[in-house]
Amino acid sequence: MHLSRRHDAPFVGNRRARAAAAIGYPRRIDTFTDATAPMATEHITHHGRCHCDAVAFSVDAPAALDVLACNCSICRMTGYLHLIVPRSRFRLLRGDDALIDYRFGTGTAIHRFCRHCGIKAFYVPRSHPDGIDVNVRCLDPVTITQLRVASFDDNDRAAATAAIAHLADDAA
Repeated sequence: MHLSRRHDAPFVGNRRARAAAAIGYPRRIDTFTDATAPMATEHITHHGRCHCDAVAFSVDAPAALDVLACNCSICRMTGYLHLIVPRSRFRLLRGDDALIDYRFGTGTAIHRFCRHCGIKAFYVPRSHPDGIDVNVRCLDPVTITQLRVASFDDNDRAAATAAIAHLADDAA
C-alpha cells in the first residue's frame, strides 16, 4: 500500500514547529511514503521526550525512518508508531524515576508511561524483549527526513514478528 501524504510546511502554531521552520526543516513528522524499498542505514542521533519533558531520551537511527503501525488494541488506540532498535542504540537521559510500568496479556511487553503526563515515549516490546521500541511521535521532528510506515498485523503475530526479527540486532 502506498501512503503519500506529504506536507511541505512544518507544523504550525507550536514552539517546536517554529524552531524547525527557523532552521529550514522542510517536512512534517507525518510525511509518509511506501515502505517497500530499503532506506539508508547511516545512523544519526534523534532526541525524544514525553509531553511534560520529565522523560528524555536519545536513539541512534537513520534520518529517514522505517516504522511500524501495529493493529493491536493498545497501539491502535494510542496511534503509536514503532521504531524498534537494539538496546545499545537507546539512551534514557532523564526521568527513570518518572516512569511507571504497565503489562497486560502475556506480560512480556513492558509499557513505560510518564507518571506525570501519561505519555508512552518508549517501551520494551513483546516482539523484541531485548530491544527498545520508540514512539516516533515523541521524537523531535528536526532530525527526521522521512517516515515510511509498514503494517504489523497483530492478528498474525508469528508471521509479523518473524518479518521484523532483525530490527533489534546491533548489526541492523
